[in-house]
Amino acid sequence: MNTVIAFIVIFGALVFFHELGHLIFAKRAGILCREFAIGFGPKVFSHKKNETVYTIRLLPIGGFVRMAGEDPEMIEIKPGHRVGLLFNKSDEVQKIILTNKEKYADARIIEVEKADIEHELFLKGYEEGEDDSLLKSFPVSKTAVLVENGVETQIAPFDRQFASKTLGQRTMAIFAGPMMNFILAMVIFIIIALFQGIPSNEPILGKLTPDGSALKAGLQEGDIVNSIEGSEVSSWQDVVEIIRKSPGNELDFSIIREGKSMELPVTPEAKDVEGEKIGLIGVYSPVEKSPLKSITYGIKETYYWTTEIFSMLGKLLTGQFSIDALSGPVGIYVSTDTVAKSGIFYLMKWAGILSINLGIMNLLPFPALDGGRLTFFAVEALRGKPIDKQKEGMVHFIGFALLMLLMLVVTWNDIQRFFL
Repeated sequence: MNTVIAFIVIFGALVFFHELGHLIFAKRAGILCREFAIGFGPKVFSHKKNETVYTIRLLPIGGFVRMAGEDPEMIEIKPGHRVGLLFNKSDEVQKIILTNKEKYADARIIEVEKADIEHELFLKGYEEGEDDSLLKSFPVSKTAVLVENGVETQIAPFDRQFASKTLGQRTMAIFAGPMMNFILAMVIFIIIALFQGIPSNEPILGKLTPDGSALKAGLQEGDIVNSIEGSEVSSWQDVVEIIRKSPGNELDFSIIREGKSMELPVTPEAKDVEGEKIGLIGVYSPVEKSPLKSITYGIKETYYWTTEIFSMLGKLLTGQFSIDALSGPVGIYVSTDTVAKSGIFYLMKWAGILSINLGIMNLLPFPALDGGRLTFFAVEALRGKPIDKQKEGMVHFIGFALLMLLMLVVTWNDIQRFFL
């Protein structure tokens, strides 16, 4: 049960911050964001605040921000339609009632002659109960809503739609999702460093395990190692290398404790690791706590794991890894179960690595991913005009279908690997 909770919290946080990046920069650009969703499929929870509906959906396999103009905009109001109009204090149309007009006693009913609720924002028509031959024009508010079967949908004037924004604004609205994943990873690594400390290369003993030979020999946390078997050591790496090369052999440790020199014999236990016998004494590396160094550590860790993941992707593309090496939600769940047993800091580090992974995957120039959309923006910048929207939509649709197929293959491989 704990693993299920950990998986939901981690995966939910990664998706939440990714989509939050899209939402923040889309709103900064003035784009109308209709929905901020975690998950896909039927709605489980929804809450509307200002212009945006915040939802949690049944299938926890991603999320999305639905921006105005990205999907076909609302019902087209055509000549001959009868609609009801409600006005605001400025005598602008605030509600356009498409159905059940009889429920709105104050609505003025008109037969539409012409309508433009995207650019010029007006309705023209003949009002019932007035001179039927008199064509009237009604200005429409930029925040007007369409009402159909009791459901209100805000109109999206063209200047509130995604396509109306500059190339730079659109690029940032899309790039902000992966960017937030890298920022989230950095923050996680900084928090780990603040609470757990930053690994140090000083030849000082860190925490001792209760069953290790170091504790049995009388060593203590904070002891400074001067030499081992007469060989001077200047770093923690020197200490590790000597111990690893001496499984089962007694070593004379020369240490300084509270300003006093001491000599203690320690025998590393022999352990088999990946077919190699090495020595271990049950001591963790030393750590130091520093707010400033914690920030540096967070940046370095983010950079390190970013390069590692890119390296693995390169090996996948060159055939050094097969597709069987990839993991989907099932594989991530199993790995989360393993990591969760090691403690909260290991689980946090795992979340940071997954966040970087999600950011990188979304930046790949594959249709339906953020990277695919950024590729289209790059082409637009080169040719000086956007690619036909229908053609781009078709490419993303095919890409999404292939992505779902890949997800099915990877998930089936995970099931076979871990459960069959």
